Amino acid sequence: MSHLKFAIGFLALYSVICLIGASGITYAEELIPIEQLGKELFFDENLSTPPGQSCAACHAPEAGFTGPDSYINATQAIYPGAVHTRAGNRKPPTAAYGGDSPVMYYDEIEGLWIGGMFWDGRATGWTLGDPLAEQALGPFLNPLEQNSPVARLVLIRVANSHYAGLFEEVWGPGSLDFKKDIAKTYERIGRSIAAYERSVEVNPFSSKFDLFWDNVGDEATVKAINMSNWEDYKGQGLEDNEVRGLALFNDETKGKCSLCHVLDSSSSGYPVFTDFTYDNLGIPKNLLNPFYSLPKKWNPDGWDWIDSGLGGFLATLDESFFISLGLDMTANVNENHGKHKVPTLRNVDKRPYTEFVKSYGHNGYFKSLEAITHFYNTRDVEVWPPPEVAENINTDELGNLGLTPEEEAAVVAFMRTLTDGYIP
Repeated sequence: MSHLKFAIGFLALYSVICLIGASGITYAEELIPIEQLGKELFFDENLSTPPGQSCAACHAPEAGFTGPDSYINATQAIYPGAVHTRAGNRKPPTAAYGGDSPVMYYDEIEGLWIGGMFWDGRATGWTLGDPLAEQALGPFLNPLEQNSPVARLVLIRVANSHYAGLFEEVWGPGSLDFKKDIAKTYERIGRSIAAYERSVEVNPFSSKFDLFWDNVGDEATVKAINMSNWEDYKGQGLEDNEVRGLALFNDETKGKCSLCHVLDSSSSGYPVFTDFTYDNLGIPKNLLNPFYSLPKKWNPDGWDWIDSGLGGFLATLDESFFISLGLDMTANVNENHGKHKVPTLRNVDKRPYTEFVKSYGHNGYFKSLEAITHFYNTRDVEVWPPPEVAENINTDELGNLGLTPEEEAAVVAFMRTLTDGYIP
């Protein structure tokens, strides 16, 4: 498609940028009512206990719907909750480009768990049929995050909000009657937020790479770009070094990035750069993680706490569940110890200003794209701190890639083309 498409798309996106004022968030013409309701809920600071922390406090659009505080990202990386002396145990993942993550299932052929939401997959989708909606409901009741003691309190605050009328417009008269059915009313909140998180406002697919994707015009062709043919794709919307970075990203003898951050088309027709699986990358402990120093009520293991990731979640399930899948529970839990979800790379470099620091990895150990790319390349051949979890480390697709400094820089240059809002 032409550059005109992207210019028009950017202007449309700019026209719906939210404005926070005394009366709340202005309505955006491009959002349908349920998406607008989800947006109101997402940005409502009154839904935490004490009030003051919205979903956007950890998932802000200017930072690619992840952590918006440069100082926190540069240091502890894990965000404090509504009660500021508490904090979660992982960095906030992006709230964008997650709508295609399937209900969690076990792939018998690959021997892998796929889908779900959160770094550890615990928002499986098994209850609501939608992992994104289940994830949206988690932080409200998490004492380390928005800290509402019960769902009913969240519903009371929504019922007293300026958008209560919109809620009943979307879900029908009486749909906000929390006295009649707390569980169903609370579910509607999750589904509304999920609708917003699937909207074009959150997932505009307006990056420089998307222009290149349109210009090339064929998924199979883009996926086949490698070090032997990349020069054939110059002048298609990416700078030469960015195309070279894509080739390194794709090439299974070089960067190998696309083995997990796949270029398969999503429901939108564009890739979201994840296969929704789980991996242990061998990331070191983030010793600045505030969770280590929380009282035993929240962290009984103290400094000995280990983030088991997917394995930790699986360990909470009943053994009969594994038996129904023909799996040995102990073996499966152990095989997934230390694994975390493969994140989307969309907006991985989106930041409100040049000096803004972003953190990377499930615990925010890395403070730049250059640092985490160098780790992928050299983990097994240079001196790095020991991994938090030494078992199940992926040694097939990273650790000793043999990339030169120039090749690392090219891969980073390519990942920066995934930032939305590009104007040719």
